[in-house]
Amino acid sequence: MRIASLPDFLLQRIDRATGQPVNRQIYQVLREATLSHQLPAGLQLPSSRELARELAMSRNTVTHAYEQLIAEGYLETRAGAGTFIADTVPDQIVDICRNSRGDTDHLGQVGLSNRGAQLIQRAGVSALQWGAFMPGVPDVTQFPSKVWSRLQNKHWRRSRAELLSYGQGGGYLPLREAIAEYLRVARSVNCRTDQIIITTGIHQSIDLAAKLLGEHGDRAWVEEPCYWGTRSVCHSLGIEPVPIPVDAEGMQVYQTDASHPAQPPRFIFVTPSHQYPLGTVMSLSRRRLLLEYAAAHKAWIMEDDYDSEFRYGSRPLASLQGLDTHERVLYMGTFSKTMFPGLRIGFLVVPEGLSAAFATGHSELYRGGQVFTEAILADFMTEGYFASHIRRMRVLYGERLRLLQQAIEHHFGDAIDFSDGDAGLHLALHLPPECNDVAISSEARAAGIITRPLSGYYMQAASTKRGLMLGYACVPDAQIAPAFDKLAGIIKRHWPA
Repeated sequence: MRIASLPDFLLQRIDRATGQPVNRQIYQVLREATLSHQLPAGLQLPSSRELARELAMSRNTVTHAYEQLIAEGYLETRAGAGTFIADTVPDQIVDICRNSRGDTDHLGQVGLSNRGAQLIQRAGVSALQWGAFMPGVPDVTQFPSKVWSRLQNKHWRRSRAELLSYGQGGGYLPLREAIAEYLRVARSVNCRTDQIIITTGIHQSIDLAAKLLGEHGDRAWVEEPCYWGTRSVCHSLGIEPVPIPVDAEGMQVYQTDASHPAQPPRFIFVTPSHQYPLGTVMSLSRRRLLLEYAAAHKAWIMEDDYDSEFRYGSRPLASLQGLDTHERVLYMGTFSKTMFPGLRIGFLVVPEGLSAAFATGHSELYRGGQVFTEAILADFMTEGYFASHIRRMRVLYGERLRLLQQAIEHHFGDAIDFSDGDAGLHLALHLPPECNDVAISSEARAAGIITRPLSGYYMQAASTKRGLMLGYACVPDAQIAPAFDKLAGIIKRHWPA
């Protein structure tokens, strides 16, 4: 580009009608032209006085733009010579950038590692997170927001600096105390306050435990079927998930079973109080066998107790951790189901000998910083609102479960089976092997009905069963039957002749 053309280049791109300062516009035009190589490195620019005269504007306007570009390294001045476009990108980097433009993986993703590409390919997240019949989502419209707001305002008025800084020591102490007391009474968990680590939820709890207790290449037993998120976190950390079948008593743990993997795992992931997604409850004998196996083989049991507060036919079941006498169980919980998912607060109960290391490790890896929210939640629990909310929601969800069961029986009678464990926020609707649950789920979504195919929770094709995951907690009573009417029509179109 000849120097004489620069004023024309700028005049074509400056718009005085936008209200943006002209010196800022000159800066942006020259910056973008430099980065895109429209103005080549080494090009001499007119002096600020000359350019201002050509543009018919104040010299200060041009001077301010030049000074900003010089300060950021886009322009350089040479004593006695003038102002030039700086050489900001080495040739080697330019060549690398040009050569990497076609570097894509088999999914068409630019720059992803093999691990990253596999994580995206296996992802089970959904863009839709609300409505019939989204599994695992509570009715957030019923949350006592006025109470929460009042507690929040109380802390704002106090304006305590420590609540607005980074969290330390495993989380806000009063919240850890409240959780420890709640778990001892409601879940029969044996723990002290210093064993509680506040996390952002189940995923972070798994991530923290795997990083501190596991090595790349370790194996983890997971339930078959199981929550897809558990497998995703394991894969992302280089831990191999090994599927272990689930029956009516929970994970099939047999120390002498020839079909079992010969190599003991480093981790065992279980949902003993309400198996996800099938809803079964692990029997006492199976629990004791699992604990003995973990103690004998130095395996860590990761107990995911994600929604056991909501049992409708009996009291909540005692935890597996409460039976552990060898300190091999790490107990995970979350407030996403009992309160609202956007809260992003969960907890991890670790064996006493690991408490100090986990508190330090959590701070080192994640720099906890939700202290203000943790303080509100602590008050919410200690002042009795948490227990009251759970009691109210247990009645509400229990009624919605019955309405969904009635809708299923109305359309299918005994021809179709479902499992729910009389607990939780969802049920698993079982379909004949000939039914394509993925196709049904896709067709249902097009009709405004959200459901997950049960087959997506299995790892092995040989053990895969067909079905649909139906969440009822976030569906108003009056909408359950009409929504299932639509879904039933879709299922019947796919029903084997």
